[in-house]
Amino acid sequence: MTDSLLSMLDQVTTADLVDAMGRLHRHRCHLLDLVTPTPGRRLFGPAVTISYFPTCSAALDADEYNFGRLFLDAVGREPAGKVLVLASNGHPGTSLAGGTKLSRAHNHDLAGVLADGRLRDFDELAGYSFATYCRGEATRWGGDVVTPFQTNVPVVIEGVGIRPGDYIHADSSGVVAIPAAEVQSVVEGAVAVTHEDEDYLVTIREEVPGHLSRDAR
Repeated sequence: MTDSLLSMLDQVTTADLVDAMGRLHRHRCHLLDLVTPTPGRRLFGPAVTISYFPTCSAALDADEYNFGRLFLDAVGREPAGKVLVLASNGHPGTSLAGGTKLSRAHNHDLAGVLADGRLRDFDELAGYSFATYCRGEATRWGGDVVTPFQTNVPVVIEGVGIRPGDYIHADSSGVVAIPAAEVQSVVEGAVAVTHEDEDYLVTIREEVPGHLSRDAR
């Protein structure tokens, strides 16, 4: 990730990135109504995924299908800066992890966690170095409902497809998934969106009641 890309990101929001994506694609790319124990932190980085499956002790051996093992498999040998995406596959109200398990994300310097489910221990998560976005805080363990099942497979969250390597950006306005090959052009497009909005603000400020500008919107 280049310094110029990070500098451009300082100028934009998720909404700007969604606008820029909309100029390239027709598919839905954004998620709304997520909660964060780390308000004010932006999440940005390439996705790695863990896909969950309904728990069945007869089919899913806990020695093989457990968070610790699948986490290390997902993040690989160069985990720094990656975004761990946890896909609940239809269980958004269930806890997918908590402060203890996700301390690994802090230890391995991940950029953050995006969970299509609830997470436990918000106070602990707030003390870690990474950003976290999820469906809300949980109090109950969810291991009897869903089990970590597959790593680095494409996942679908609220109709949004996320592939390993896609770039995830999240802030207070929501989340957007950007194809890896287009992240530079999308960020540049988002900066252009902000400049266009600045120009429109000037136009709006100069509007005269009763004389609608051709450029008004």
